[in-house]
Amino acid sequence: MEHPPGTSPSQDKAQMASRRKEERAGERTDRRWSRTSQLPSSQSGDGKMAAQLRRDSGMLLLEALSQPSGQRPVCLKLPPETRLLCAQWSSPVGTMMQRALFRRSARLAQCASALEVSLGQSLVQERPMSSVTIPPPACMLRPLEAPLRHLFGPGPSNVPPRILAAGGRPIIGHLHPEMYEIMNDIKKGIQYVFQTQNNMTIAMSGSGHAAMECAVFNTVEPGESVVVAVNGIWGERVAEIAERMGANVHRMEKSPGGYFSNKEIEQVIEKHKPVLFFLTHGESSAGLCHPVDGIGDICQKHNCLFLVDTVASLGATPIFMDQQKIDILYTGSQKALNAPPGTAPISFNERACQKMFNRKTKPVSYLFDMTHLSNYWGCDRKPARVYHHTGPVSGFFALRESLAIVAEKGLEASWRKHKEVASYLYRGLEDLGLKLFIPDRDLRLPSVTTIAIPEGYDWREMLMYIMKNHQMEMTGGLGPSIGMVMRIGLMGYNCEIHKADMALAALADALKNCKKSKA
Repeated sequence: MEHPPGTSPSQDKAQMASRRKEERAGERTDRRWSRTSQLPSSQSGDGKMAAQLRRDSGMLLLEALSQPSGQRPVCLKLPPETRLLCAQWSSPVGTMMQRALFRRSARLAQCASALEVSLGQSLVQERPMSSVTIPPPACMLRPLEAPLRHLFGPGPSNVPPRILAAGGRPIIGHLHPEMYEIMNDIKKGIQYVFQTQNNMTIAMSGSGHAAMECAVFNTVEPGESVVVAVNGIWGERVAEIAERMGANVHRMEKSPGGYFSNKEIEQVIEKHKPVLFFLTHGESSAGLCHPVDGIGDICQKHNCLFLVDTVASLGATPIFMDQQKIDILYTGSQKALNAPPGTAPISFNERACQKMFNRKTKPVSYLFDMTHLSNYWGCDRKPARVYHHTGPVSGFFALRESLAIVAEKGLEASWRKHKEVASYLYRGLEDLGLKLFIPDRDLRLPSVTTIAIPEGYDWREMLMYIMKNHQMEMTGGLGPSIGMVMRIGLMGYNCEIHKADMALAALADALKNCKKSKA
């Protein structure tokens, strides 16, 4: 028998015996590894290593199948991070498991190759035979990328890890009993943050606009009179929605930042006799927090429903639905509540339900029809819930967690913190020589602060500079306030003194480095 030059037959036999011994040991390790129940606990260091290796073995098979037959490696390599873990793993089992993985991966690749041969053609060769004429877009073949930014605008705000984790939980069926329990929790959480005992309390599948349309579509019929207080974009939106569904809309109008006295409101209601009066509590386009006290009494006196938008204000400043006699209240998930966008809490009191469920015509929207939604949310006291639509399960998980955080910390504590951080921000802005857009401190919205555009500066250039150099979002005006203000939002997770310092530092940097006109 031939043997390599420079070695004796006895040395050759010893090397062969040693290799056989290693192979047998590796095969035993491979068999032990394949029996998952014998692997160490996932909580231990060994268990984490084993879990990583199991994941890698699956990826190696996928890599093998994706390669043309002639290019498949005989021995596949572990990813760098796993090799590092193996190198750091002090137990000898680490080395043996690597060898077992090499052999197992090679066998998987060889089996895959043999399977393709037996079928007469490879998986790669089948692709040109597809009947698909539109190729996969290049963008879809790249991994998803989303930058990490400080969202200091009017919303959405940054979402805390706990709520992100809740939204990432495994999906369950939207009609499962466990989902109903979560929806029941959400209902109770909304009742708490709204300060209401209304049974007809749900979360819409959609943004704040969904709740806005739901409120109007269900309580107003074509031809009925509606009065809308317009002092920013949200009054404009409600007026347009009501007009689109055939209502007779009467606008009370003021420039951004203006507010309406109770006397002005009652005069307009007496004149037009509306079925609905709309007011924005937190007008984020101007940074105004509108007084609400007494308006509910006026509406009840004139048999008019009182609808209030709290998308930008809920959780940041006090609102008491029952106490302030608000008939319909809604908000959004993505601001001070700190959940991702896509769900919108809304509540109707008994007066609103009487109007809503005694209509002559059906609501113009099937999706937003409260006759169906009240059953889906278990608010109609019927024994069974009937399918209406597929709710955003992950969104409801996140909303439930956001309401739980508010409940744990306390609603009053949330109001207090937003007020304290806003006051700190006001002082810092004034120290920079900036002018607050709402002069009356008591009318300022704590969650969204508006500043008058600094004289001589291009507000767009300033905002672009802050985004580019600080990875920070601040915004200009919206709707009628465009060109009048810049907006800074510190709400929910972002409602912290150190976040206010970051915003002030970015503004100071922009004021120093952006061009200022000489005029």
